[in-house]
Amino acid sequence: MKKTTVINSNLSRVIAQMGHYDTLGVGDAGMPVPVGTEKIDLAVTNGLPSFVDVVKNILSELQLQEVYLAEEIKTENPQQLAAIKEIIDVPIKFIPHDKMKADLSNAKAFVRTGEMTPYANIILVSGVTF
Repeated sequence: MKKTTVINSNLSRVIAQMGHYDTLGVGDAGMPVPVGTEKIDLAVTNGLPSFVDVVKNILSELQLQEVYLAEEIKTENPQQLAAIKEIIDVPIKFIPHDKMKADLSNAKAFVRTGEMTPYANIILVSGVTF
């Protein structure tokens, strides 16, 4: 059995296959996933699992280079933004939500959580460990 923290087999596989500058989206239950982008659906019910808990789990295994958040999170969900800033230690770039949705078509996958707050979405950009 796998010893590290990401035990969802599909999520673990995607992280293991990522290279430098590859992207992985994580978001709330309502984020549309483009046709052709793999969706790893972890949502169980309203709020379970939470967006922040899933991101923390992913960060235990994924080396980050930078992240993208929707510009709208600053005004529409400042509590979630504060929580993200507590767990992210790489540059945060803000883009319009519509661009984020379009950029998911280039992501290796999108991880759907049970989060039910607005703009709780992030694009994680893979770094390297050397």
